Amino acid sequence: MKPLNSEQFWQFACQLYSKDGMQTKLLGYQDQQGKNVNLCLLLYYLDSLELAVTPSQLSELESCIAEFDQQALQPLRATRTYLKTIQTEISDYPTIRKELLSAELKLEKQQQAILVNRVNNFELIPCVKPNNIALYSKANI
Repeated sequence: MKPLNSEQFWQFACQLYSKDGMQTKLLGYQDQQGKNVNLCLLLYYLDSLELAVTPSQLSELESCIAEFDQQALQPLRATRTYLKTIQTEISDYPTIRKELLSAELKLEKQQQAILVNRVNNFELIPCVKPNNIALYSKANI
């Protein structure tokens, strides 16, 4: 298998995320099931490449981004959410919000690179119609 390229994955993810209804679906996985959006996007990407992950590989992918998610992404999202609730009290809120969103996107891209680096160490299973997201939606975190 040819190694995955994190920039190509980023482009795929941005395109998929912008499709009608996909943002809502992915945020639903995140908010209702506690799933990671970047991992969901990677699983859709692997589906598009006709590659399947095993349950143990999926577990390893979850583990490899857990700390980054907890220490970097979640606090930034919480800060952005908090500031939104007090935006009338913050001078130049629109600029601060824009900069926080930019930082969050950079961290999302970094998390995707972490996932790609890990998946490149796997021996993935070629599969005509993989459904990696179904495996993930059934997995307990």
